[in-house]
Amino acid sequence: MATTLFPSRSIPLPSQETDQTRPLRLWLFAVAALVLVMVTVGGATRLTGSGLSITEWKPILGAIPPLNAADWQDAFDKYRQITQYKVVNKGMSLDAFKVIYWWEWGHRQLGRFIGIAYLLPFLGFLALGRVPAAIKPRLWGLFVLGGLQGAMGWYMVQSGLTDRVDVSQYRLAAHLTLAAVIFAGLLWVALDLSPGAKRVRLRSLSGAAVFASGLLVVLVFAQIFLGALVAGLKAGLAHNTWPLMDGKLIPSGLFAMIPWWLNAFENALTVQFDHRMLAYVLAAVGLWQAWRVGRSADDEQARRSAWLLGLVIVVQIGIGVWTLLAMVPLWLGLLHQAMAMIVLGVAVWHRHAVLRS
Repeated sequence: MATTLFPSRSIPLPSQETDQTRPLRLWLFAVAALVLVMVTVGGATRLTGSGLSITEWKPILGAIPPLNAADWQDAFDKYRQITQYKVVNKGMSLDAFKVIYWWEWGHRQLGRFIGIAYLLPFLGFLALGRVPAAIKPRLWGLFVLGGLQGAMGWYMVQSGLTDRVDVSQYRLAAHLTLAAVIFAGLLWVALDLSPGAKRVRLRSLSGAAVFASGLLVVLVFAQIFLGALVAGLKAGLAHNTWPLMDGKLIPSGLFAMIPWWLNAFENALTVQFDHRMLAYVLAAVGLWQAWRVGRSADDEQARRSAWLLGLVIVVQIGIGVWTLLAMVPLWLGLLHQAMAMIVLGVAVWHRHAVLRS
C-alpha cells in the first residue's frame, strides 16, 4: 500500500531541467501557499460564525460586494431569513452583520483569486511549451479539483441555510479534506519537478520505514478529517481538560448514540476522543520514523524530512492541547488549523523523499 499511495514514477524532464522547471515549481509552491492561507481564512469564517452571512452563490457577480446602503440592507434582510439569525444572532445590528459579511466575502474572493492564480499561469506555461507531457493530466486534474472545491463550499453553506444554525459537520469535513488533497497534490507535483526527482538511488530503508512514510500521510489526512468534525460539532468547547476527559482516560458515553457508528460522526464526546487518540498514534509513528530514518537513511532529504515531521507533529499536538485548554480562542484555533496543513506538507515531502531514497 505504501508504495502506491503516491506515484513514484519519475517525470521525464528536458535536459536543462533546472532552467526549464524552476518557474513551474515556484508557481506550484506559491499556489500551495495560497491554499494554506485559504484554509486558515476558512477557519476564521467558521470561528467567527461568518460562513452563512452570504446566502447566495454567484461565482462571477458575487465578487462585487454591497456598494451602497440599499445593497447592504438587501444582503442583511436575506441573512435575517435564515435560522442562524433567528436563533443565534437575532437583534444583530447592520454594522455587526458587515463584520461577518466581510469575513465570508474575503474567503470567497480568495478562492476566486486562487483559481485565477492557477489557471492563467498554467495556460501560459502550456502555450510556451514549458509543461512536461507527463504532468499535464495531473495539473488539469488539480484544476478540476479546485472547481469542485468551490462547488463543495457552496454545498456546505447550503446545509446551514435551512433549519440548522450552522453547517453540516459532514460537509465541513469534506470541504476541508478536499482542500488538503489539493494542497498535497500541488506539493507532490512540484516535488516531482525538482532536479533530483529523476535520480536513481539505492534503497537504504527497510520496508517498514517506507510503509510508515505512506501511513503517516494517511493518518494526517484522517486527523484533518476528524479535526473538521470536531470543529463542526464545536466539540472543542467541551471537555476542556487534558490528558483526562471528564476525569477519565476513557470517558463514559462514547457509544451513547444508536446505532453505535453514529458516535464517530455525531457524538461530540466521541469525536474529540478519537481526535485525541489519533494524535497519539501519529506521534508514536512519527517519532519512530524520525528515529529510524533520521539515523539510517543515505538520502539527506529523507533524514531531514523525517526529523522535521516528528518535530511538527509534536508541536501540533502541543498547540492542540493549548487550544483545547484555552477553549478555542480565535488566534489559537487558526494557528492549529494552519499547522495541520504544515504537518501534511512535511508528511508529503517525507513520503516523496523516501520513495526516491
